Amino acid sequence: MTAATILRIAGVDEAGRGPLAGPVCVAAVVFDPARPRINGLDDSKRLCPPRREFLYTRIVERALAWHVVFVDVDEIDRINIYHATMLGMRRALEVVVALAGGADACVARIDGNALPRQLPCKAEAWIGGDSRERSIMAASILAKVSRDRLMVELHRQHPQYGFDRHKGYACPAHLAALNKHGPCPHHRRSFAPVQRAEHGNRQSVLPLELRAV
Repeated sequence: MTAATILRIAGVDEAGRGPLAGPVCVAAVVFDPARPRINGLDDSKRLCPPRREFLYTRIVERALAWHVVFVDVDEIDRINIYHATMLGMRRALEVVVALAGGADACVARIDGNALPRQLPCKAEAWIGGDSRERSIMAASILAKVSRDRLMVELHRQHPQYGFDRHKGYACPAHLAALNKHGPCPHHRRSFAPVQRAEHGNRQSVLPLELRAV
C-alpha cells in the first residue's frame, strides 16, 4: 500500500447515553499522520477532569478535522437513546469526513458493536475502541469534556438538581432532587425514573380529595 492510498482514521465516540438529563454528545476526530502524536491519550473515563481538559485543547489544536454533535432531549425522547446516538455519530462523521478529504480518503472506527446507517464513508465497529484506537480516544475526550461543560451551564439554569456534580446521571442525590422538584425541560421523559418523578409530582399537587387512596 502506498502512502497515497493510506486511509485517514475517523474515530468516533459518545458521552452521555445513560444519564437522565441533558443531550447525548458524539465526537469524531481525524488526526494528521504527518503531525506528532499527542502523548497521554486514553479512554476519557480513565482520565481525571483536569487531564481531560488539557488533552481537549491539544486535540483541537493538532487534529486534521474534528466535530462535536449534541443530540438534544427532544430527539432522544422521540426516537430513543440508541437511535439518537447513531444519528449523532452520522452527523459528526459527515462533517469530519468532508473536512478530511472525503469518503475515499477516510475510514471510520466507531467505539462499540454497532454501526449507524447511511454513513459517509466505510466504517468499522471497534469493541473497546476507546482503549485501542487513538482517534477514538480523542473522540471520547472531546465528547466527555463538551458534555460536562454543557451540564455545568445547565446547572446554572437549574441549580436544584446538581448537574454540575453528577452531570445528569442517576445517582441518589439526583434522584432525590428529581422526586422533590419534578423534571425540568432538560430531563429525558422517555427514561423511567423521570416518568415516575413527573407522575409523582403531578399527583402531589392534586387536591386531597382527588388523590389515590
